[in-house]
Amino acid sequence: MTDLRTRLRAVPTLTGAPPQFDPAAAPESPHELFVDWLLTAVDQHVPEPLAATVSTVRTDGRPNARVLILKDVTEAGWQFASTATAPKGTELAASPYAALTFYWIPLGRQVRILGQVEPAAPDDSARDFLSRPVSSRAMALAARQSDVLADPAEVATAVAEQTAKLTADPGLVAADWTLYTLRADEVEFWQADPDRRHLRLRYRLTDTWTKERLWP
Repeated sequence: MTDLRTRLRAVPTLTGAPPQFDPAAAPESPHELFVDWLLTAVDQHVPEPLAATVSTVRTDGRPNARVLILKDVTEAGWQFASTATAPKGTELAASPYAALTFYWIPLGRQVRILGQVEPAAPDDSARDFLSRPVSSRAMALAARQSDVLADPAEVATAVAEQTAKLTADPGLVAADWTLYTLRADEVEFWQADPDRRHLRLRYRLTDTWTKERLWP
């Protein structure tokens, strides 16, 4: 049998084709550069370009990460949503700091975003909830996310009940649905190089944004 380590070493890495990127010409704010990279990923048909890993901190101090979908990005920050009672919601309530990581493999690009997370006003969270497909809203209303599931049939029953409620009341909103904004104070843009001479540009916020080239 082939040794696993040997087999893994044979798997190609850094297979993307990075676009042109001149860190010296980057804008003064990371938001503008992020949107440019994101839309490049969209235009190049990168699979699921809005997928991001959000990392929070558990109450025992251990990191916790999962993939979700970016909702929007503005000068105020990066937005994502969740139920406040889900693990990420309870972790953010206890420690309101998180990191977002985007990795667009076909472009050889990664972006890391760190900062404080704030919940949106209830009306904004409600609007986000109502913009979701009915099936997604039904699942959120039925959600007991990360609870132990004794019988898979319980999921179908719960979703059917909530779908009926939504049919009767299309404006129904999950009480704990929350739109979050990560207000970044550090953003790093990374572009791969097959010789490991990666391009890295870090933005850090004090009173204003500063840019720093980093060693690969």
